[in-house]
Amino acid sequence: MSIVFAAIAPHPPLLIPAIGKENISHLKATDEAYKKLQENLYVSKADTILIISPHGLVQGKTFSMNLSPEYTANFEHFGDFATKFSVSGNVGLTHKIRENLETKAPLQLISQPTLDYGSAIPLYLLLNHNFNSIKVIPLYYSGLDLDAHFQFGKLIKRDLIYSQNRIAIIASGDLSHSLSKESPAGFSPKAAKFDQKVIECVIKDQPQELLNLNSTLIHDANECGLKSILILMGILEDIKHEPQRLSYESPFGVGYLTVNFKL
Repeated sequence: MSIVFAAIAPHPPLLIPAIGKENISHLKATDEAYKKLQENLYVSKADTILIISPHGLVQGKTFSMNLSPEYTANFEHFGDFATKFSVSGNVGLTHKIRENLETKAPLQLISQPTLDYGSAIPLYLLLNHNFNSIKVIPLYYSGLDLDAHFQFGKLIKRDLIYSQNRIAIIASGDLSHSLSKESPAGFSPKAAKFDQKVIECVIKDQPQELLNLNSTLIHDANECGLKSILILMGILEDIKHEPQRLSYESPFGVGYLTVNFKL
């Protein structure tokens, strides 16, 4: 099997040392969870990361896969003009996935050599400056419904399993952005319920329960990770795996869930 690592990873910019500074201490659980993921990724000897991000090009009826021989990343948007890195793309596998999908699912190849922060933050934290040791395929979800994302994961699984590469899959995303009055999207009394339900479904490996989530609950949570998680769960369906919750915290009113999937 060529899928050797899988995880759900949040993307708080405050975990970048030059951005978070002393505030990193408020994200201790997430910081420690990332260190565990970093170690697991290293041990897996993955050579390619498929990273599913909510902050690239999101099109209404089409998934987007970013194709570039090389990507650059920076955090200037967050006031950090010093932290930068570059990483190679896996052009061959990207083309193969697109060709094999054909009419099975709507997927558009795009070329944006600058990584979105939903991809850049997890990669920076997980690769620990070993940016030359791995290739990356950024995947962006769509405006299609939840089931379409779960099915999309199932469709691309075959190419990942039978690839000659050792594949790591990272579902980048945060849970509710409305957990407190200080939350960036304002407070919603339904936000905590949403996060609790998602965590329960992930740990118990119940994708169908996620697919049946109330649309109002999802809307009021102001989340950005659900579709990334469903693509990952679609890929992992019928593959032996054990979800391991590493951390969950919300010190700034945003839910940060970190999960390792033991394969």
